[in-house]
Amino acid sequence: MCPHEPGRGEELPWAATSLTPPSSVVYKECVVSPFTFTMGRISMSVREFHDGAQDGLEALEPLDPEQIGSFDGLLTAMRKTAFGGRRVGEAYEVLWTMIEDPDCFVVLTLSGAMTIAKMGKIISAMIDHGMVQCVVSTGALIAHGLSESVGKTHYRHHSSMSDQELFAKGYNRVYDTLEMESNLNYVEQVVARTMKRMDRDQVLSSEILTRELGRTLTEEYDGTGILKSAYLKQVPVFIPAFTDSEVGLDLGTWAMSRDLDQARAQAQGGSDLDVLRATHHSYPSFNPYLDLNSYASHVISAKRRGIFTIGGGVPRNWSQQVGPYIEISNTRLGLNVEPPRFQYGVRICPEPDHLGGLSGCTYQEGLSWGKFVPPEAGGRFAEVMSDATVVWPLLMVGLLERLKAKRALHR
Repeated sequence: MCPHEPGRGEELPWAATSLTPPSSVVYKECVVSPFTFTMGRISMSVREFHDGAQDGLEALEPLDPEQIGSFDGLLTAMRKTAFGGRRVGEAYEVLWTMIEDPDCFVVLTLSGAMTIAKMGKIISAMIDHGMVQCVVSTGALIAHGLSESVGKTHYRHHSSMSDQELFAKGYNRVYDTLEMESNLNYVEQVVARTMKRMDRDQVLSSEILTRELGRTLTEEYDGTGILKSAYLKQVPVFIPAFTDSEVGLDLGTWAMSRDLDQARAQAQGGSDLDVLRATHHSYPSFNPYLDLNSYASHVISAKRRGIFTIGGGVPRNWSQQVGPYIEISNTRLGLNVEPPRFQYGVRICPEPDHLGGLSGCTYQEGLSWGKFVPPEAGGRFAEVMSDATVVWPLLMVGLLERLKAKRALHR
């Protein structure tokens, strides 16, 4: 027994009146074997003082700005720091692993006004450099990207201009940036020209339409564009909530315009509202299940899958539900197809998980839905709670630097 350890049931003389041992009580002779002593009703064990290395912990390193000469070097160093910086560094390494895996099918999901925020060329570059093999996006993001692709301009909002004034002048505000209504009207003309060359009776999907719009950009416009890059690289682009977008509305009004004369005749001299209601019986042949099953086919065919998410919303959930889709197909159709799970995942989104929305849902939570490979089985995931316009450009420049360095070594 240690010379300062009480026997069983024996209380230290000061325990009844104080929780602080007198200075004459020492523990150093006792550290070789932990023990418990009683202070009133509180039990305390002598602590072991480990060095983190003996338990296999990873050592952190000070970020030395004078030793960093590139974005790649900065992001690599950030992984050995803490807090948000470490998360950014970890995201960089997982993203690099995912795009460097030759057997990995990478899905890029996009939400938020990223093209109005001038992130469109980042998306195009990711496609051009083979970093992603599939894009799933909101329709608004694609529509505003089309505006940029055909040479139109977005402007910075000046706080002196009220929203009423903006409306009167045809300026649509997205936080601190403006999309001209005239830009969107021109995009509608591009959509209409694209539809004119297509078979009137063809059943459409967002994948089919975005591919054809990419062809229009390639044949008629100079410069870069998301759909142009996707068309040239044969990367499918899906818009799950297609009608919730300018492009969806463009397609709707295009279908209505085909039968406008018939609608006027049907209204028999009625009001414009009567004519509009008559045109609502004209709509494009559009089947969203073409998108769902085409996407599922791409994902099932891959040996491994990765997902890079900007924001969240419908594009994220629609992309991630492919595992459950196959699983319930097995159950309800009597099949035995291995459900596809994502082995890699990186998301940049400021929404926390406690709000309950899908945008803030963690990859850990997604395990319970069968969407991801567990970490113990090789899954690698990183999550950065930040505005994507702050983090995404840093990651992209770092990736391009690393890619160029790798290609230089193989010359």
